[in-house]
Amino acid sequence: MTARLVFPRRRVCLAAALAALAPLSACRSGPQGPLRLGCHPWPGYELFFLARDLGDWPADAVHLVEMPSASSSLRGLGTQSLHAAGLTLDEVLSARARGMDLRVVGVLDVSMGADVVLARSHLGSVAALAGQRVGVEASAVGAVMLDAMLSRHGMRVSDVRIIPLDVDQHEAAWRERRIDALVTYDPTAGRLLAEGARPLFSSAEVPGSIVDVLAVQADVLEPRATQIRAALRAHFGALAALRQTPQQHLPLIARRLGISAGELEASLARLELPGVADNHAWLRPGGRLQDSADRLRQVMVRAGLLANPPGLELLGSADFLPAGGAA
Repeated sequence: MTARLVFPRRRVCLAAALAALAPLSACRSGPQGPLRLGCHPWPGYELFFLARDLGDWPADAVHLVEMPSASSSLRGLGTQSLHAAGLTLDEVLSARARGMDLRVVGVLDVSMGADVVLARSHLGSVAALAGQRVGVEASAVGAVMLDAMLSRHGMRVSDVRIIPLDVDQHEAAWRERRIDALVTYDPTAGRLLAEGARPLFSSAEVPGSIVDVLAVQADVLEPRATQIRAALRAHFGALAALRQTPQQHLPLIARRLGISAGELEASLARLELPGVADNHAWLRPGGRLQDSADRLRQVMVRAGLLANPPGLELLGSADFLPAGGAA
């Protein structure tokens, strides 16, 4: 049997990862060598690697570090072996709640259907989930999806039976019929839909709630501003190349992720990849990032994922983006 890649974007035990982070009160030294930017396998982060493969990566200024998981990226930020990393917005909020001063300098992707709630074919509505077993990962993403779906239909989490599942358990639990519904995401979602699962709800119905970003330690923003700008220029350059000739570039990304170009194309169709102009709208004061973070923080508090909710002041900055444009 061919091994399937499970994108580990959200498979992160934040409590364990953040507990391992050392206090960051000591200031970093000035820029010695390249900026170290860590990313783990996920389609929304792959434009950095595509830029590198195309020879457009600023290798002298930015060292792109391939990480195995979000947990390892968080540890790298905490131990100062990384200056920046690709993370979900909920991971940024959790890290800030634990005292890590992270700033968002770019919005890399927004889930627009890549996250779904699936049900058995005989369960034709959200109301039909009452008393049913719902598999869900113990993460902010799972909490956001479940909270949004149930609240829209006048239901509460207590109305269903929660079955905690790590993402690598999703398909087995579904096929072994240990659950009646499942909160999951691509590529697992695409495979189960092909097998007859019924979609009840998707992230397209809660736009802006599930977001991947480029997060940078606040104390390196000024001394490494030129390097941060170079990394973002490369990212948006790769995005422009992908949009212009997708059939040429999709295979390069798919090969790195260990999936087919068709699977990658289907996954990207359920993601929004914001360009430069969109990023300026997201990151301006009072923009979409602030709104999304505020809603996400409320859901995380209700789900018990944030005991000490962080402030949202100085969360994002558009200062490192290229000038506004279509790319």
